[in-house]
Amino acid sequence: MTLIDRRLGLLFAAFVVLFGIVIARAAWVQAVRGGDLSADAQGQQTETVVVPGVRGAILDRNGKDLAVSEDAATVFATPYQVKDPEAAARTLAPILDLPEEELLKTLADRESGFGYLARKVDLPTADRVRELKIHGIDLLPDSRRVYPQGELAGQVIGAIGTENQGLTGLEASEDDVLRGGNGERQIVRDGFGDELERDTIEGATQGKDLRLTIDGDLQAETERVLADVGRTFKPDGATAIVMDPQTSEVLSMANWPPVDPDELESTDPDDLLNMATGFTYEPGSTFKAFTVAGALEEGLVTPQTVFDLPPTIRIYDRTIEEAHERGYVSLTVAQILAQSSNVGAVKIGLELGGERFDHWIRRFGFGEPTGIEFPAEERGIVIPPEEYSGSTMGNLPIGQGLSVTPVQMAAGFAAIANGGILRPPRLVLSEGGEPADQADGRRVMSRATADKLSQMLEGVLSEAAGGTASDVSVSGYTLAGKTGTAQKVVDGTYSDSEFVASFVGYAPAENPQLLVTVVVDNPTQGSYYGADVAAPAFGEIAKFALPYLGIPPQ
Repeated sequence: MTLIDRRLGLLFAAFVVLFGIVIARAAWVQAVRGGDLSADAQGQQTETVVVPGVRGAILDRNGKDLAVSEDAATVFATPYQVKDPEAAARTLAPILDLPEEELLKTLADRESGFGYLARKVDLPTADRVRELKIHGIDLLPDSRRVYPQGELAGQVIGAIGTENQGLTGLEASEDDVLRGGNGERQIVRDGFGDELERDTIEGATQGKDLRLTIDGDLQAETERVLADVGRTFKPDGATAIVMDPQTSEVLSMANWPPVDPDELESTDPDDLLNMATGFTYEPGSTFKAFTVAGALEEGLVTPQTVFDLPPTIRIYDRTIEEAHERGYVSLTVAQILAQSSNVGAVKIGLELGGERFDHWIRRFGFGEPTGIEFPAEERGIVIPPEEYSGSTMGNLPIGQGLSVTPVQMAAGFAAIANGGILRPPRLVLSEGGEPADQADGRRVMSRATADKLSQMLEGVLSEAAGGTASDVSVSGYTLAGKTGTAQKVVDGTYSDSEFVASFVGYAPAENPQLLVTVVVDNPTQGSYYGADVAAPAFGEIAKFALPYLGIPPQ
């Protein structure tokens, strides 16, 4: 055999051996690792993405959109597929309105297989990104919340998170109603990462709409009035509640300062608080109405009962003074309420005594949530009689030594206005087109007592009765209400420089159909009295609301 034949034979033998090895390797791979490798290939080429459900809309009582969801997209990157991170960041920055450095930090992470660039961008922006066809940059379907009325009722509506879940406000408390169900979509890509096909595995569902009791136009006017209060008196905060006292439907619930739901990243978390339900304060003289209500119901006084009042009254270690100095006077219960006499209110409270006083203020719902079904509603603080000190009954009858919320005061005064029925305030009219559940009210005092108290509260706005809010009027309407000015407790003692000014009132006094509560926290410029700060705001709101709601003059 020649040398050439021998070499050919060796080459052929080597080829046969190598071919055998390849066949054996292929057989082993197919038999032993075939399943794993097939799954890896499938995983590299097939991607399952979540298609978020669309939240239901939040509407005002007239069907006006307050919060709605629209289709959007999330822009993401597969960084190791982006060939030129610097160029991609430079191109995307102005489109996504993001700093180039922030984008580059994500795109330059070559070890990462996924990174968010921008979430919840609108569809025109998403289309601009898609048209760039930057390898390694892609889009996921998403939805985003938009607010057609801007800041209107921002704290009441609340906020949602990046996963479209309710975080605060009605968005949180009604999340089960509003939130849609997520779906899934399968995307198949080729070896270069380009999309070949997409299939819907499970379709996303849309949440139900929520119709509120709030009237958008009245809400806007209430917020305008509060903004004037903010500019004039520079308080730490303010809130106003407008309610139908017959049904306890909340027609507006406003806060100052407002929040923009589209700018939550730059919003102080404290500004998200709905003061109407979450702010606790000592009510001061507005609470005298409930002191008198209890004494009337117990038959201890009538509106004409006369009390001889010294300039001050001492209860154990505390001396109670009037807001303004005076001499010895004799005043009826009606005059005590109209002129907001501290000494008179304490004397009425002493007639009641601790046990009966506690019974009546709890009967009006103080110390418990109102049932408005708004998240994180505060309950206030009402101490039990066994914890009373010697001076407690000098404090409680004038609205000190306990704390309430604005919505508790609104509900309590609504019970006076409607003839004695305490009802949970309502914010939701319907869910998904079906009427929302409404809790039953309960009688807390007789109609006769409510009518007497209402007549006395007219005197607060009467000049003839020496009322503390006699400067407030609405042409053609008889008003009733009560002013309040309370010292704030700072570091365990009553402050001489920080106050809460408030007013609760309703109209028409003989057939109330509108109730307004205004609470202003720590006005720092000008007056701090409820009569000067909160009562005029009540008047401005009532002046707009009464004709707007078609309530005839009386």
